[in-house]
Amino acid sequence: MSPVLAGVLQLLALVAALGLSYRPLGDHMARVYSSERHLRPEKWIYKAIGANPSVEMRWPAYLRGVLAFSAVSVLFLYLLQRVQGSLPGSLGFVSIDPDQAFNTAASFVANTNWQSYYGEQAMGHVVQTGGLAVQNFVSAAVGMAVAVALVRGFARSRTGELGNFWADLVRGTVRILLPIAVIGALVLVACGAIQNFSGIHEVGQFTGGTQQWNGGAVASQEVIKELGTNGGGYFNANSAHPFENPNGLSNLFEIYLILVIPFALTRTFGRMVGSLRQGYAILGTMAAIWIGFTALMMWTEFAGNGPAFEIAGGAMEGKETRFGIAGSSLFSVATTLTSTGAVNSFHSSYTGFGGGITMLGMQLGEIAPGGVGSGLYGMLIMAVIAVFIAGLMVGRTPEYLGKKIGTREIKFAACYILVTPALVLCFTAASFVLDTPANSMTNSGAHGFSEILYAFTSGANNNGSAFAGLNADTQWFNSTIGIAMLLGRFLPMVFVLALAGSLAEQTPVPKTAGTLRTEKPLFTGLLVGTIMIIAGLTYFPALALGPLAEGLAA
Repeated sequence: MSPVLAGVLQLLALVAALGLSYRPLGDHMARVYSSERHLRPEKWIYKAIGANPSVEMRWPAYLRGVLAFSAVSVLFLYLLQRVQGSLPGSLGFVSIDPDQAFNTAASFVANTNWQSYYGEQAMGHVVQTGGLAVQNFVSAAVGMAVAVALVRGFARSRTGELGNFWADLVRGTVRILLPIAVIGALVLVACGAIQNFSGIHEVGQFTGGTQQWNGGAVASQEVIKELGTNGGGYFNANSAHPFENPNGLSNLFEIYLILVIPFALTRTFGRMVGSLRQGYAILGTMAAIWIGFTALMMWTEFAGNGPAFEIAGGAMEGKETRFGIAGSSLFSVATTLTSTGAVNSFHSSYTGFGGGITMLGMQLGEIAPGGVGSGLYGMLIMAVIAVFIAGLMVGRTPEYLGKKIGTREIKFAACYILVTPALVLCFTAASFVLDTPANSMTNSGAHGFSEILYAFTSGANNNGSAFAGLNADTQWFNSTIGIAMLLGRFLPMVFVLALAGSLAEQTPVPKTAGTLRTEKPLFTGLLVGTIMIIAGLTYFPALALGPLAEGLAA
């Protein structure tokens, strides 16, 4: 079987698995977030944190809950790392330095999981399982809660109430993420991923000595790493490490985990707003971009020029032979079009255009299908922009799902789409103005520029993957990327929740002959075009200096 055919079959198998999960999971999540019933374990949690899950919140109160919970999480995870050397199960590792502890705490709470350290050489069992893995669950649940709040904004009328943050957080964790994670961890163990609490031990006899490995609860952390679109690996090699991702089957399963909730949330959206066709329109937009990027990545990596590429069957540098070009391309597109950031190959070793595709996937806003929650609310913001543009074209007040998109709403949407590019481009520019950050680059020229542009693109978009080649474990990068991750996560949430509150207060507008049919394929095409144009106008000059220049020079 040719590698290209194998890649096509993997893609078809993945589409089939996602299709089978779409309806039951999407409907289940709609029931979870619409239910008025509280499970007994959930009641214990509410009692422990002193929350009343039955009290409805307006958007400022909902936002305060998001920010308060996240601030406490950052502080807890920071302190846990700072005292690691005194904790049992630390495997002899010392406490983490302040700048790196801040960077890591901000990273995992912001659902970014950017790592400027070697996991197997820095973090013990307590920090890995009691700190990082816990944040993988709750940071994902926070994103889902914000997305559901925005959906309620579209679904409700003449009220500013968006639900209860604490109920949404707990339900998302207990009823959605935990059950899937338990089953997924068993699948990964069956595939060969490790799950233990063993210490450091020597493996084999090599030239010059032995090699040391430590065990860990890898399978359970790996499953929520992918399911929650987090991305932080137990080991530095991330999902290229055989303990995390042993073979082709586990690789395909992990890609499925990355995509299943973001895609299924479109059905949840359709259920909650009372129109499944609206959910299908959003699904079609996400799927069109994802399949297009996947096909383009496979073509780019299989079609490398030169004798080395021809002998290897394509651009195999930096890719695991057990996954090949197809498995690596599928994974890289899935992880950069979502906010996952996990890697099973070396993105810096991709062809110039291939590296640009991974970067552009993040720069779209990671909305195809995006992170858990963040992908849906990001796509809905783009839908608001698209109907606004359509309204300008015909001279009619734009409407979406029966809600008028007026001055206030479009300001919130515009602020949302401006925050992340401003963080990426300003921090990248500052890194080249100052001498010290630029000295962290391994490469010069276009590829060196891409290293820094990718780092801030990944951080501000809450992705967490790295172009590698960049020494990011410095005070400058630990601090600035940490700031970019926090602002890139929580500032957009402010505008999302403010928009949700504004929409929920409106009186529905009845449909007329002039109403834009947003459930039709025509709107899906408009939405895809809007996304690509906005990203192109924003990032094309920067991409031209980096991956495009490198690709054209190859």
